[in-house]
Formats: sequence, C-alpha cells, structure tokens
Amino acid sequence: MAIPDYQTIMLPLLRFAEDKQEHTLREATDILSVQFNLSQEEREQLLASGRKPIFYDRVGWAKTYLGQAKLLESPKRRLFRITKRGTDLLKQNPQTVNDKTLQQFPEFKEFVSRKNKKSEKIVIQSNEEILNTPEESLETAYQTIRNTLATEILDKVKSCSPAFFERLVVELLVAMGYGGTLQDAGKAVGKSGDGGIDGIIKEDRLGLDVIYLQAKRWEGNVSRPEIQKFAGALLGNQARKGVFITTSDFTKEAKDYVKTISSNIILIDGEELAELMIDYNVGVSVATTYEIKKIDSDYFSED
Repeated sequence: MAIPDYQTIMLPLLRFAEDKQEHTLREATDILSVQFNLSQEEREQLLASGRKPIFYDRVGWAKTYLGQAKLLESPKRRLFRITKRGTDLLKQNPQTVNDKTLQQFPEFKEFVSRKNKKSEKIVIQSNEEILNTPEESLETAYQTIRNTLATEILDKVKSCSPAFFERLVVELLVAMGYGGTLQDAGKAVGKSGDGGIDGIIKEDRLGLDVIYLQAKRWEGNVSRPEIQKFAGALLGNQARKGVFITTSDFTKEAKDYVKTISSNIILIDGEELAELMIDYNVGVSVATTYEIKKIDSDYFSED
C-alpha cells in the first residue's frame, strides 16, 4: 500500500497513545508502520531532501496537529502522551480523525486562523484541487511550517521559568544587534532594583544610549496600567527608550497609551516574539535547505 498521509495517521496515532504512557516519535513510527503494513522500502523512503523518512515525517506532523488540538501533550522533551481530551475523543469511537475533526477544538481553530505578518493565515492541505503554481505551493508550505514552528516556540517559552525568559529576551536583542556582547548585556538583567524594569541593555556596542527592558511571561493580555508603571520607571531613571516583551498580547488601551507619551516604548507580543526568534535563530536551528534554481540565460548566449 502507499504511504498514508498525515491525516490518515492521526486516529491510529491517538489509539497508539491510548495506554496513557509516555512515548517517543520513533517508537510510534515503528508500531504504526507495522499497523499500516508498510514494506521495508516504504519505511525507508526519504523526503526529496534526503533528510528523513517520509513516513516518520508524516507521523511527526500528525503528532504536531493532535498536539495543537490538545489531544496529545509533551510532558518531557522528545516524549508525548495522550490527554484527557484525547481519551474522551476515543471514547466516542470516531471512524476517522482529520483536520476537520480537530476544528471542533478552540485551540486548533486558533492555531489555524492565527494571523501571520507575511501571510493571510495558515493553509492546511485538503483533498481539494490545488491550482497554485509549484512555486506558490512551495511558498505556502514554507509559511505553514514557519507558522507551526512559531506556535511551538511560543508554547515552549510560556512553559519556561521567568528567569529563563528574561535571559532569552536579552539573547534575542543581542542577536538583533543590540547590547554589544552577550556577556555585557546579561549582566544588566535583574540589576536595576526597580520594580518596573527587568534589565538594561546597551543600544549599541559603544553604549551611547541604553534600552530598558520589561519581560512578562503571562497568559493574560498586558493592560495599560502595566505599561504606565514601566513608563514611570523609565522616567524615574531619566531614560527615553524601553522594550516591553510579553508571551501574550497587549490590550488596545495599552497600545494606544504608548502613542501618547514622550518615552519611546516598543511593545512586542508573543507572536512577534516567536517570529523574531525564528528570524534571528534564537532557540531554533536549520533543519534543511532547499535551493531553487533557474536557467542561466547568459551561459547559453553565443554572442
């Protein structure tokens, strides 16, 4: 039989995890390859990049999407297990589980509809005819992978400690070109003693100006009073520039407030934080690289 697509794999993967034990993706792949009666050749068939087996990759995507619907969870690095929601779904004895099934869960709907700075929304492949050109399909696939990565990054950041989050913020700003060296920048975190400031970082290598930081690892949106408190801390230190970073979002009142004050305060919400981490390679690494080539007209010119 042909290698099943990731949606076909969803229900068997969920049933595999029904024992409520912690499992690895490799373990699941081995068991499911037997259930799907895949030949050794099919198990070993690689992606076009040669990076990893197609079936392993599709099991991974099935796990990712089930995770976004909160049917699976990852209690530890590289491990996953079923959640109560996943168990409850299996009790309904579904005949299939696919993207349409997952739409009933608000977390998955939010994941699918989440706006992206460079695309209208995540596009999930369906069985409908795709009219895009190969290049357009490649762009869509890239953006889907990037959006999924951004969501996974944000989930990880929200689960880390406040101290780790503050260090992450400093590393990101240094990667963006602020603060000189990471060693110099890191010394500033938690040293100010001001309740409204988590750290101070140089704006440039010479330290001609400084930027004050506030890092909030929150679930709820940051409201105007929190920004007012930060602005007051800047004023008390005769500072003009600040960056307020949160894992959640800012209320409209908070965003409007920073437009009315003399201090220059930049607000970075969770989505933008994840995008910046991807752009500046903080907490991520390159998995594979594809080269898109075109004809070199000059080479074939005989003039």
